[in-house]
Amino acid sequence: METNVKKCPISFTNGALQELISIINDTDEKNPLRIGVENGGCSGFNYILNFEEKKEMDDIYSIGNNLKVIIDPLHLIHINNLEIDFQQDLNNRGFIYNNPNAETTCGCGTSFS
Repeated sequence: METNVKKCPISFTNGALQELISIINDTDEKNPLRIGVENGGCSGFNYILNFEEKKEMDDIYSIGNNLKVIIDPLHLIHINNLEIDFQQDLNNRGFIYNNPNAETTCGCGTSFS
C-alpha cells in the first residue's frame, strides 16, 4: 500500500486539521485524503481535496493524527508548500487554500493559475 512515505509537502492549519479529523470521525472514513489539482475553474486549475480509495503508484505522505495523504508527484509543481486552512464564519464555511505557487486566484478561492 505505502510505496513511498515522506514528509507531507502540504501543511494544514489547526482549524483545517480539526475539520478533517471531525469528518473522518463522523463518517468513519478509512481512505486516505487525496490532494491535487485538475484542469478547470475560472483561473485554470481547481484543487482536489477528497477521500479516495484508489491508490496508484502515488507517493503517500503521512502527517500527524493518523491522517494519510496521497499526492500525485506530478501535481507537486502546483501545490508544493500549499497551506490548507478551514474558515467558518457568517459569510463562508469551507477550506481555504494559501498557495505560494499561484500567480492568480479567483474570487471563490478554489481556482488558480
